[in-house]
Amino acid sequence: MNRLTTSWGTFPLTRHPEDPRDQLRAWDAADEYLLNHLAETGTDLSGTVAVVGDRWGALVTALAAAGPGELVQISDSYLGRTATGENLARSGADTTAVRLLTTQDPPPERVDVLLVRVPKSLALLEDQLHRLAPAVHEGTVVVGTGMVKEIHTSTLALFERILGTTRTSLAVKKARLVHTTPEVREAGANPWPYRYDLPADAPAGLAGRTVVNHAGVFCADRLDIGTRFFLRHLPRGLGGSRVVDLGCGNGVVGLAVALAEPETELLFTDESYQAVASAEENFAAHAGNAGRKARFLVGDGLADLAPGSVDLVLSNPPFHSHQATTDRTARRMFADARRALRPGGELRVVGNRHLGYHATLRRIFGGCELVASDPKFVVLRAVRRG
Repeated sequence: MNRLTTSWGTFPLTRHPEDPRDQLRAWDAADEYLLNHLAETGTDLSGTVAVVGDRWGALVTALAAAGPGELVQISDSYLGRTATGENLARSGADTTAVRLLTTQDPPPERVDVLLVRVPKSLALLEDQLHRLAPAVHEGTVVVGTGMVKEIHTSTLALFERILGTTRTSLAVKKARLVHTTPEVREAGANPWPYRYDLPADAPAGLAGRTVVNHAGVFCADRLDIGTRFFLRHLPRGLGGSRVVDLGCGNGVVGLAVALAEPETELLFTDESYQAVASAEENFAAHAGNAGRKARFLVGDGLADLAPGSVDLVLSNPPFHSHQATTDRTARRMFADARRALRPGGELRVVGNRHLGYHATLRRIFGGCELVASDPKFVVLRAVRRG
């Protein structure tokens, strides 16, 4: 556990789930820069303070000690929101004094201080700025923060186009601040969620179907090539099996199963609220009207499922945690899958060849098999033996 020192105190912070082997901190120089700026400039925090994209709750935990009038966090991450609650409790803060909203919740009606941790997804930033623009007034203090590599000309252009005149700070510890002076004006229509037609050669009965992606969902404007490859190598003859689309994104993998195997019991799960909203809309549009049913869960992988309760888990795991490249998420997903699968149940995954998932699956399951491969991707299956 690491400690973040601020003008309002020192706070022990962790990511969620807490893992003593994890060397990644729950904050970085961009969070420190923003907090120091607010303290040094004496920013008035007595009104409604909205914090967007606070990754693990570092900003909210520190600001809770500063005593704002109303503190609101808006996050797309279930893990991030859970970490925020844990870090607030660990610091002794009154957790009921902080409103923890998701990106699918209505934003506050008025915002006096808007703090934005710049996300990896430019689309998610665009969507959130559009959603918050009506709550911003001419006196609102707007400050964004991010590492230098996260703040691009396109990032600044979004702040400028949607909220008002924008400038950046000097870099400190490879972090920058974004300062915007709000202007009351028409920001234009929010282009999110985005809809597109799957290509005519999309496999698994998906050709030509229109799908919806909420902002921030991976590969928001097209069918990504890894998923396309995976769709060609899904299991058949599933009958009434219990199937999970783990890390479902917009849900096209689970949707393909629902269309081909109407008797399956499907669960779509992801830690992103935007992703699960996308999956639910796509299922309703293309399978729900045929009487097929599914469950949709925003959560920590398969942590809420009973052991031995699932027949098949399908996954295209992420290999990034914000800007960090890591297989930690995939490892946890594979271990959760083994616990949730019944004996004889199968985990089937797709991944880039260089990620070495075969070695990880062998350690967790005791073995794995190659289903298919091409120069970029592999599809692997691992069976729970006992």
